[in-house]
Amino acid sequence: MSYNSFGQLFRFTTWGESHGPAIGCVVDGCPPRIPLTALDIQAFLDLRKPGTSRFVTQRREPDAVKILSGVFEGQTTGTPISLLIDNTDQRSRDYSDIKDRYRPGHADMTYDAKYGIRDYRGGGRSSARETANRVAAGAIARKVLGDEVTIRGAVVQIGEMKINPENWDWDTTKKNPFWCPDATAAKEWEGYLDSIRKDGNSVGALLEIRASGVPAGWGAPVYGKLDSDLAMGMMSINAAKGVEIGAGFETAGMTGVDNADEMRAGLNGPQFLSNKSGGILGGISNGDEIVCRVAIKPTSSMMQKTRSVTSKGEEIDVQTKGRHDPCVGIRGVPVAEAMMAIVLADHKLRHRGQVGL
Repeated sequence: MSYNSFGQLFRFTTWGESHGPAIGCVVDGCPPRIPLTALDIQAFLDLRKPGTSRFVTQRREPDAVKILSGVFEGQTTGTPISLLIDNTDQRSRDYSDIKDRYRPGHADMTYDAKYGIRDYRGGGRSSARETANRVAAGAIARKVLGDEVTIRGAVVQIGEMKINPENWDWDTTKKNPFWCPDATAAKEWEGYLDSIRKDGNSVGALLEIRASGVPAGWGAPVYGKLDSDLAMGMMSINAAKGVEIGAGFETAGMTGVDNADEMRAGLNGPQFLSNKSGGILGGISNGDEIVCRVAIKPTSSMMQKTRSVTSKGEEIDVQTKGRHDPCVGIRGVPVAEAMMAIVLADHKLRHRGQVGL
């Protein structure tokens, strides 16, 4: 098994490498007669693409998507939807020096250990370039979900610098290059990331993704839990090192009373007075907002020298050339939103298949 596919009823398979001629994916399981054009997908790809500010990699990729199959006269046909994104701004020469060198924090050593061969140009298959495919598939998943479900994401922490939750404003995420919902924090992050970038270093980030409008009942007990599939989807994102749902790790320090999402009668069923569960109880959505946070590690490619070894076991210092993000988590928001959409679309179809709704 090569494990390049994700999902059960709504399923997508990605292919391609960072410095190959193109990348792409095949989305299978999309219901028929859903309006879909390349522009519907392009709108989300434009949010993820590189070169949009000085705080991200300056690789210039238009990420123009082409629909090769599965759509006829502006509607999905129910057959596999094949998508293609050309690579147009590769600079493979930037990586010639690390052909036989293992970069700390990268998958160089592990790919060699598993396959006995690796594409050293930008990391090949392990590159975050692959995530453009996820965003494209996520755009289709949003179509499956419909307008009833709204998915939004933000960066709530960069390095050690956190937002003030009391300043949260979703509109602010569109007015700064960090997806930051706190205007004051966004200003502070500019100088902070400039200093990190000039120092040839990098920092991590914490993303928060929320989905509203998800009805109660999606998910299944034990091995089909909505939160376990969300965790798997988020952890499959490049550089993701931690996932929490709702209050997450904070629940370890709570009492049962503190953690309980108490209820009162509402117009359309129980009304939760808090959301420590992140909208999921027993692996099944409870109708409240679904909240997921993802920890993204610092970019492993840095201009600073780090200690490593070659494929022959020689001790060396590695300095990575090329165009890299000082904080790769900034461009992670559209990717995490896409994985949320894909998981929810899959569970919507699975729920409908089991109970007929």
